[in-house]
Amino acid sequence: MAVKKPEREKKYESVQRYVLTFIDQKKFTEDVRLPSEHFLCRKLGVSRETVRTALAKLEEQRIVYKRKGSGTYVNKKEFLAQQNLLPSGKIKIGVIVQGQDYNANKNLLKGIKEALASESVELKIFYTDNKLANERNCLLACSSGFHGLIVDGVKASILNPNLDCYSALYDKDIRVIFYNNYYAGSHFPKVTIADGQCADALVKRLAEKGHRHIAGIFVYDNYQGIEKYKGYVQALQTYGDVYDDRYVKWYISDDTLDAKEFSRTLWRFLQSIPECTALVCCNYMILKTVLSLLEHHHKEVPKDYSVVAFDYSDTDWMDSGITASIHPGFEMGLEVGKRIFRMIEDSSYKIHEYSYTFKPTIYEGWSIKDLGQAES
Repeated sequence: MAVKKPEREKKYESVQRYVLTFIDQKKFTEDVRLPSEHFLCRKLGVSRETVRTALAKLEEQRIVYKRKGSGTYVNKKEFLAQQNLLPSGKIKIGVIVQGQDYNANKNLLKGIKEALASESVELKIFYTDNKLANERNCLLACSSGFHGLIVDGVKASILNPNLDCYSALYDKDIRVIFYNNYYAGSHFPKVTIADGQCADALVKRLAEKGHRHIAGIFVYDNYQGIEKYKGYVQALQTYGDVYDDRYVKWYISDDTLDAKEFSRTLWRFLQSIPECTALVCCNYMILKTVLSLLEHHHKEVPKDYSVVAFDYSDTDWMDSGITASIHPGFEMGLEVGKRIFRMIEDSSYKIHEYSYTFKPTIYEGWSIKDLGQAES
């Protein structure tokens, strides 16, 4: 399936969308102060000028206002008044996203909105920031008045304390569909990527170029991370490499939030395996850290390390040159949007199959060194 390259939105528009979602989640709280400009810059990967442009436009609409020396605050009365001018949809669907991979979330939301554009639907976006407590608050907020939920599971490979909320949603016939991460054993359908096939494709390309010391960097509190690891191990065995514990580095998803410490531990890992010639990165955020780290230490791709990655989620994969699977964010949004709507219309949805698995789409870059050619 060809991956559609979504149009880039203006950077300040993405900041506006994040701020409006933040306001929507806290609209019934008095005196809400927005996150600082510094936080928004770091969270969304944009410049301070971009953040100020977004806030200025929201201030023009009287949705926010500034208090000198204190920050920017929500004009709750005006925000609710403007919200009430919008036509209320007949069907209300919540989208609960992790928020860590901003590009993937942005493209997914575009796909969902396009899938439901011709339907009478009101969408509400919630961010968990990959925190279980936040997920619980989102689920409780959606426990009445919502017809369906689209959810990216939080820390989905470990015991989840919110399964009682999901059981309550199931009993209330509120439709739920997961994407990316889901909870094993749950009753709900899911839209995922064939991560095992993807691992096979990436490791095979490295093995065909003569690589036998292939390291993997994985996230273990993420269901996708576990599936990618399983595929990596199986592919190593299939293509003649020997599994070595020293060549696997495990992280939890929160580790990536401290960029300096994450980089330090990653560099120590690479120094501990000097025979390593290739790296498999579990996701786009890890890939970005790896590339920045190698550049900092004057290492080149693919001269010093060959690099491949899962789930490249930005639109510049052709320019990057990294051999990677392309995350189908927009197409995934289309699928979950269409499927949740059909589930809502289907009174017997519990006995019908609404899951879907994307086959991996691999972009062939220049990030793999041919060791056979190097030795000849």
